[in-house]
Amino acid sequence: MINVNTEHIPGYTIVESLDIVRGNTVRARHLGRDIFAGLRNLVGGEVNDYNKLMAYAREQALQSMNDEAAKLEANAVINIRFMTSQVMQGCSEILVYGTAVKIKKD
Repeated sequence: MINVNTEHIPGYTIVESLDIVRGNTVRARHLGRDIFAGLRNLVGGEVNDYNKLMAYAREQALQSMNDEAAKLEANAVINIRFMTSQVMQGCSEILVYGTAVKIKKD
């Protein structure tokens, strides 16, 4: 599956636009990690545990979107966008969406 955040894929022609596809995941923080993150907040710097958590969540949401596109027999998703929102205290949602298309090589 080819994923791009543009309307076109260089070297390919879009032969059919199928539908909007999306994937999402909701992740909660871990209490033990919160304690260390709080300490990191006192001295400043990057909170690596949260970076890893969000990176994993983005990949999971992207995979979910690609699975939905594959069900439509798409071979690419264009105009991909990511959104993040806080669902509740300590709980975030990652949403990714785009347009599933069929492409052919030029």
